[in-house]
Amino acid sequence: MAEPEIDYTAVFQALPGAVALLTPQLVYAEVNEEWLHALGRTREQAIGHYLRDHFADSPNRTGAAVVRNVQASLRRVADTGKREAMEVQRFDPGDPGGPGVGDARYWSMTNIPIFGSDGRLVLLLHRVEEVTELIHARAVALSLQEAMLPAPRPVGRHPVAVRYRPAISALDVGGDWYDLVDLPGDRLRIAVGDVVGHGLSAAGVMGQLRSALSAASRVADGPARALEVLELYARSVPGAENATVASAFVDWHAHDITYSSAGHLPPALLHGDGTVEFLDQATAPPLGASPEHTPWLQATMPFSEGESLALFTDGLVERRREDIDTGVARLASSLTRHQTAADPEILADALMADLLPPEGVTDDTALVIVRL
Repeated sequence: MAEPEIDYTAVFQALPGAVALLTPQLVYAEVNEEWLHALGRTREQAIGHYLRDHFADSPNRTGAAVVRNVQASLRRVADTGKREAMEVQRFDPGDPGGPGVGDARYWSMTNIPIFGSDGRLVLLLHRVEEVTELIHARAVALSLQEAMLPAPRPVGRHPVAVRYRPAISALDVGGDWYDLVDLPGDRLRIAVGDVVGHGLSAAGVMGQLRSALSAASRVADGPARALEVLELYARSVPGAENATVASAFVDWHAHDITYSSAGHLPPALLHGDGTVEFLDQATAPPLGASPEHTPWLQATMPFSEGESLALFTDGLVERRREDIDTGVARLASSLTRHQTAADPEILADALMADLLPPEGVTDDTALVIVRL
């Protein structure tokens, strides 16, 4: 059977998204129709022209800054031979080379090196995808999350610090949450949780679960019973399957912590001598993961005055291509290093600075620290 003859020009034109080929000198060699449509240009305005030609008369426009970013990325790809995904770029209405009249639009860009048979760089592939709707959805999801998460405030007479950091990607805004409930008898209930999925739907499920657990904790005799009620409720909430939660009741009169977990990373207790103990003796599967409802486990741990308790979501410790235990060990090391921080606000800032990469996180992060 004869091999089919491949029309590579047709293949290039059929590639998904707006795609351009540039020489290593950043001169347009070829573009597909979708690229022309997205950028509002003709082939004559692109082919054979240097990347920045169309901004020669308007170097201070927002679009000119975007092109400078694209140019810098393409040069890095040419120098390193490695593909690069750029941060999302914004085009304002009316910018030359931009989307034209209307609201600001956002673009995701990827630059890929193409090598010849001799191993030398011959072309740079520049792929552009509009993500305006994702950016808008992210803004709505973040607004919803902020509206449903409790504002940082004093809880009882004991110092507490909370931190929430959303993911940098429009696709990765998730359903991480925290909650604090001041209970009678000098007690405090702390909870953190994580909903599977991303975007507006995850934020909506997060709000339902947080509210349900907050209510259950006010009448339950401990975290296990509160999570049992939450698990039953979660079975009726689409999208709540496999959500994780860690809940702890701190009793300053008894000087103990009673805790329970639904598939979540265990809370960390920083002792006065700098050692860190993870509260992992009462862990059950995530919400809705068991085929039948079973009683929840809980355990109790004594504490000494001056110790610190940290509850967190996986965004604080989990990194791609790295075992989760490595991130958990990194958290323990950071807690030990900053054991002298009496103010939970200072300790929370130190942990976030130590553990979160400067370029931002790819998953939401929630952190609660209580001074015991």
